Amino acid sequence: MTAEILEPRRRPTQERSQKKFDHLLQVARELLLEVGFEAFTMEEVARRAGLPIGTLYQFFQNKYVMVCELDRVDAVAVRQELEQFASEIPSLDWLKFLDRLIDHVAALWASDPSRRAVWHAVQSTPATRATAAVTERELAADVARVLAPLTPGTPRDRRRIMAEVIIHVAYSMLNFSIRDGQSHEEAVVELKRLLAAYLLSADTSS
Repeated sequence: MTAEILEPRRRPTQERSQKKFDHLLQVARELLLEVGFEAFTMEEVARRAGLPIGTLYQFFQNKYVMVCELDRVDAVAVRQELEQFASEIPSLDWLKFLDRLIDHVAALWASDPSRRAVWHAVQSTPATRATAAVTERELAADVARVLAPLTPGTPRDRRRIMAEVIIHVAYSMLNFSIRDGQSHEEAVVELKRLLAAYLLSADTSS
């Protein structure tokens, strides 16, 4: 069976509703970081947001949908950075692209610990994992498009797989890098080495 992909019941179409939607997500992010996913409740989000619980349920069916939406929000910043890199290609070689991308995303993880909380939350059920996988694949599609002019000898299907590997490994390593007692900078250096070696090997074999 295919796991259900979790989406908000509706997305706001007016500015006032958008502000409520964004406010609820911000409160949910703060609560998730504070109490963890098991203790996270829709009722507490509504209380802290100062909004009726019915307003929350207009947008989100349950807390699983909320954390999946937070995961999408986190992916937006990375996709925006990719757009910036894409504007510099083909003058930017892909090892420099990789280095800068990792630095940018690592800075996001280091400065915002809620990203790790969201990442762990979406691992909690088959539906949240499946939804997070869709978000990762969408991000990987952007990476594959950026890599295309940098690796012209690589077939499209293989480039897609390469991009998905990059995203999955990068996310896993970045979350590893900010565990308690872990040296963030050293872990990021190792991530760069790992992915650079992988891409160099893949480019040579193609």
